[in-house]
Amino acid sequence: MRSKKPSTGEQGQLAWDPVGLMAGVDEAGRGPLAGPVVAAAVILDDGKRIRGLADSKVLTPLQRERLFDQIMDKALCCSIAQASVEEIDTLNIFHATMLAMKRAVEGLRLKPVKVLVDGNALPRLDVLAEAIVGGDARVKSISAASILAKVHRDRLLTQLHEEFPQYGFASHKGYSTREHLQALKVHGACPHHRRFFNPVAVSLAMAGNDAAGGDSLAAAA
Repeated sequence: MRSKKPSTGEQGQLAWDPVGLMAGVDEAGRGPLAGPVVAAAVILDDGKRIRGLADSKVLTPLQRERLFDQIMDKALCCSIAQASVEEIDTLNIFHATMLAMKRAVEGLRLKPVKVLVDGNALPRLDVLAEAIVGGDARVKSISAASILAKVHRDRLLTQLHEEFPQYGFASHKGYSTREHLQALKVHGACPHHRRFFNPVAVSLAMAGNDAAGGDSLAAAA
């Protein structure tokens, strides 16, 4: 007799999953040169449907903003957390991302019986967890988490733009665009740049060499 394959529903649940609240988790901001990495955890309410949930990367900024408000209003509970630039520099981006995810799950008002995480790695949690590659496109609660994390981080970078307008954070959100790389060459790094990401590290090294050269010239004079 052939064995049945475990069935997987829209929320990524297997037939033997525990009954109870399921949380989706995703992050935003692993790749940029500046700003924190942000994670979100979402437990959806099955009785309050949210139309249009999808991977945040395929949505327009306007769609993400609209869905952000709906998720915050209709989900059973949500949590948004982050790991700072200092933590990224100290721990590395992978471990800082795991830390942000852990904080997001621990910040949920209701404790889930299982956590579904986008990707192929899991933070250390005290609840059952499953990593789902491509989960932000397949699992509604992860899609919702991806939207919360993306919108929240974009808003943070827009605020940084007001403090450091010369870098153009409002437009590129810290990613290594031509505009951003040119600003690094001209202005050097600011306190919100990730010091060990290569373009930033090069900028800091050049600034250090220039300073050392200036000191040498002053001493020779």
